[in-house]
Amino acid sequence: MNPAASFPPPERIVIATRESRLALWQAEHVRSLLQRLYPQCRVELLGMTTRGDQILDRPLSKVGGKGLFVKELETALLDGSADLAVHSMKDVPMQMEPEFSLVAIGPREVPLDALVSSKYARLEDIPPGGVVGTSSLRREAQLHARYPYLAVTPLRGNLDTRLRKLDEGQFDAIILAAAGLKRLGLGERIRAVLPAEDSLPAAGQGALGIEALTSRADVAAWLAPLNDPQTAACVRAERAVSRALAGSCEVPLGAYAEMQGNQVYLRGFVASPDGTRMARAELIAVADDPEALGLRLADELRRQGATEILAALGG
Repeated sequence: MNPAASFPPPERIVIATRESRLALWQAEHVRSLLQRLYPQCRVELLGMTTRGDQILDRPLSKVGGKGLFVKELETALLDGSADLAVHSMKDVPMQMEPEFSLVAIGPREVPLDALVSSKYARLEDIPPGGVVGTSSLRREAQLHARYPYLAVTPLRGNLDTRLRKLDEGQFDAIILAAAGLKRLGLGERIRAVLPAEDSLPAAGQGALGIEALTSRADVAAWLAPLNDPQTAACVRAERAVSRALAGSCEVPLGAYAEMQGNQVYLRGFVASPDGTRMARAELIAVADDPEALGLRLADELRRQGATEILAALGG
């Protein structure tokens, strides 16, 4: 049964979105899908600037984490000025307030990290002391672990700003999510897509999430056709790992799930920021309870030393 059949078709839907080029692409993408589903519906965008967009001089881990990218959008949901918000799933806090729900998780773009450089085709080619930019503690820890001779420095700003800083020569290379580059038609900037074995992605990386008020059963029903069950299962497993271990804290943690037939293959790690200590684990199980699989992997990571690493981080 189609859940949307329980409600009249929407006449107007307002999407709250950040105003970066990538965020607007994502919101426009969802708008086009909704207009295809509901041709008579007016779908409008409400562009907003978030605290995460404004604070560019400090690493995210120092100023409150990725939740800074969603709070203003959630306020728009609460005051009724928007019906839904579109996010990169890796920017959605692992702990969500009960009044908000993820009503759909769309099909995933390439979930892996990408090397972007005008000088080097591989990380292995960068000489000792070469400067690699990243905004992510997760990437930083993995870079330190594999390439301890490289200088890893913070890189903030939207995608265009980060590419400009690279082109100005501030960095020898930068690491970005491949999905964002591909979505904006910048795939040619990718020198190498880093395999998960070298750079395990963040929970939810490459997937789009649609958030609405938990009380809006009508919005959940209208958006249900946009949910991709396989992507949703993988992302929910990944988020369960992160939620169990890090909660709302910013720690070097990766979690990545792939569908293999009717099973979910889930990998995860927790590390110290300098990459000198790392706990890794992997599991595979049927996809009927992805959150339970995520919790099992979190337990296995604890057995591999994650508890001690998190304690040293204050997590």
